[in-house]
Amino acid sequence: SSGINAEYGDGSTIQPSNIVNDLGVLQSSDGSWTPHLAELTTKARRMSGWALSVFSDRSTGTMLTLLQSVIRPQVEYCSPLWNPVKKRDISSIEDIQRRFTRKIDSCKELSYWERLEHLDLLSLQRRRERYIVIHVWKILNEIVPNSVGMKFRKSSRRGIKATVPPFNHQAQGAISTRFESSFAVRGAQLWNSVPKEVRECQSLHALKVSLGNFLRTVPDEPPVRGYTTAWSNSLIDWKRGVQLNLGEYSFIS
Repeated sequence: SSGINAEYGDGSTIQPSNIVNDLGVLQSSDGSWTPHLAELTTKARRMSGWALSVFSDRSTGTMLTLLQSVIRPQVEYCSPLWNPVKKRDISSIEDIQRRFTRKIDSCKELSYWERLEHLDLLSLQRRRERYIVIHVWKILNEIVPNSVGMKFRKSSRRGIKATVPPFNHQAQGAISTRFESSFAVRGAQLWNSVPKEVRECQSLHALKVSLGNFLRTVPDEPPVRGYTTAWSNSLIDWKRGVQLNLGEYSFIS
């Protein structure tokens, strides 16, 4: 309708499509990741069913090995790009790990939140946010390209903070949601949500250790079916609205 035709190298016309697949990540024509979320949850459920049908051992060691090696990869590929912010999407993905861990012999009487603590696991949501913080650190240290133009500022008191891009709040709701969930915005907010000590780590190994230690101090109660929570469980929300006893760590705005 725009009168602009895109062509392949051989001169043939590229036909318009409602969904595009770029390196295994699906995006709809309106800019949402809804097709990708639907695809990855379907694949993960299928893989989970296969694992449970092939392996009869429900011991903790076997089940965690299956979770980490064949199920999680289905729902974590390129997750910093498509990380959802809507509770229903977060819950839909989290349901994969919730259902699978419920089959572990030692966890059948535990709630999902209790299983996370008992098994020393992070929720899938918290793992995605961890990946995002690590990727921002890589951008800061020029290990990966800064393709979103992320900017940083440094002060002696607050440490290295990322600049959250401004937004016109008069825009339509759908545009606002896509903006808020974009890596440029979400990545900056999550980076600013972790303590100064984490943000100033000088090596990737030190970052992972420090970030891991910090995450153990923050409640991990993801929104899942059957569990009522007023929070999205994001580190951003914990920072904004909850006073935590974090020992040596503290949230500094």
